[in-house]
Amino acid sequence: METINNWLSVWQQYKYHSEISFFIFIPLFFLLRSIIIKQLHKHVQRFDDSDIYPFIVSLINWGTFYAIIFYAVVYFKETFWLSEAWFKVGENEVTTLTFIIPATIISLAFKFARFFSRFVLVRVYQRYEIEEGTQYTFTRLLHYVIIVVAFLIALPTVGFDLSSLTVFAGVVGVGIGFGMQNIASNFISGIIILFERPIKVGDRITLDGLQCDVEHITIRSTIVRTRNNEHIIIPNSQFVENQVVNWSYGDPLLRVELFIGVAYGSNVPLVQKLLLQAADEHKNILKEKAPRVDFLEFGDSSLNFRLLFWIPDPALRTRVISALNYRINELFEQNNVEIPFPQRDLHVRSVDGSLLKQVQIEYEKQLSSENQ
Repeated sequence: METINNWLSVWQQYKYHSEISFFIFIPLFFLLRSIIIKQLHKHVQRFDDSDIYPFIVSLINWGTFYAIIFYAVVYFKETFWLSEAWFKVGENEVTTLTFIIPATIISLAFKFARFFSRFVLVRVYQRYEIEEGTQYTFTRLLHYVIIVVAFLIALPTVGFDLSSLTVFAGVVGVGIGFGMQNIASNFISGIIILFERPIKVGDRITLDGLQCDVEHITIRSTIVRTRNNEHIIIPNSQFVENQVVNWSYGDPLLRVELFIGVAYGSNVPLVQKLLLQAADEHKNILKEKAPRVDFLEFGDSSLNFRLLFWIPDPALRTRVISALNYRINELFEQNNVEIPFPQRDLHVRSVDGSLLKQVQIEYEKQLSSENQ
C-alpha cells in the first residue's frame, strides 16, 4: 500500500499529470457508450425498423459528446489556461471558459433543431397529413427561431450587453438605407414567401419564360431546377416583384390546349373523331373531364381546330403534347387527312407586251452566252 502511495505522490508531482489523467479517462466514456448501445440493440431489436432506435442512439451519442465537454470543464476548472482572463469586455473578464460555454450553447441549439425536426416534427406532420411545402416552411422557421434564441442566450456569457443591440439596430438601419437595399429586399421577400407561400418546395413555376421546379427556399434566395437539370439561384425579391406562373398552386389539375390545322376539303366530323380518339387513348389524360374539340376558324391555309384536355400534373404537359402529336399524325395518315402548309396562289391577268419582249431578249442573250 505504501508503494502505491509513493507512486501516486510521484505521479502527482509530474507537471502534466492532470492532462494525461484526463485523456486516460476519455476512452471510458466511449466504452460506456458502446456497452449501452449494445445492450439496447440486444433488448429492443423490435425497434430496429422504426424511428425509436435511431432516436435513442442519437440521444446517447449526444449525451456522450456533451458529457466529455462537461467533464473537461469540471476537471480543468482550476487550471490557468481555462480560468485565466485573456481580456475584458466592459466589466467582465473573458476566459477560455467564457468561449467554451457559448460555443457549447450554440452547438447544442443546432443539434437540438436538427434532432427536433428529424424525430419530433416528422411524426406531427405524418399524423396531421401536412403537405410538403408547409412542412418545409415550419421546419425552417423553427430552426431560425432556435438559433436566434441560442445566440441571445450565449452572447451575455461572453460579456456582451444586449442593450447595445439598439445601437446596432440603428447602424443596420442606416446600412439598409444606403447599401443593403437588395439584401434587405431579398430577406423580407423570403419571409413573405415563407408565410404567404405563393410558391413552395416541389411546385412547378414559370418565371420570365423559364419553366422550372422549386427545390429549396432559404431566407435570401430560392434554388430552382430546370427541365435540363440546371440549378439556378434566384433572389427572393424576383418572386414578389414579378409575375410568377405557379402551375402547382392550389389544384394541380391543368387544362391543355393543342392547336391543329387540316387542309380545306377535309372531312370535319372525321377530324373531330380522330382527335378525340387520340386523346381517349392516352393514359395520362383525365377521363372524368372529357376532352373536347372546337372548330375555331377558317384560316388562310387550313381549317383550324383546338383539342382541349385535362392532365393531373403540370409536369406531364410536354410529354403528353408530344405523345398526342405523334398519335394524331399517325391517325391522319391512316385516314388520308392532310395537314397543310402555308401557300399563296398568284394569278396573272395581263402583262404589257413590251415587257414580255424585253424578257425574251434577255433570255436569248443568256442562252447564247452559255452556249459560247
